Amino acid sequence: MTNYGDEATVRSILTAKGDTWAVVGLSTNTARAAYGVARVLQRYGKRVVPVHPKAETVLGEQGYRSLAEIPFPVDVVDVFVNSELAGEVADQAVAVGAEAVWFQLGVVDEAAYERTTAAGVEMVMDKCPAIEIPLLG
Repeated sequence: MTNYGDEATVRSILTAKGDTWAVVGLSTNTARAAYGVARVLQRYGKRVVPVHPKAETVLGEQGYRSLAEIPFPVDVVDVFVNSELAGEVADQAVAVGAEAVWFQLGVVDEAAYERTTAAGVEMVMDKCPAIEIPLLG
């Protein structure tokens, strides 16, 4: 299997890319993985910005319907949508000037990875930041 997130890239995104994370697919549904991961990111000092069609406030943060609607810079875009939709989200992340894109476990789009990294944006696929961040120590 191709490694879509070597240790150096994972470390860079989690420690050096800034602390504002847009979490695409995050809603008030506490049973969803996005909610649990967002809580972990908050515990590690990240500002989590929910991006969801309902634009709900989640974990104390105002939600937005799309990345383009967020009125401030976003450092990392964490993608909790299926692989068929994820590539479009990666393109939107590049368009809004994000420094990195993170596709969650099970989310892989090789063409999106090529486009995103070619645009100079770091990217990790098929990994979970909530699993990786405690390992940084």
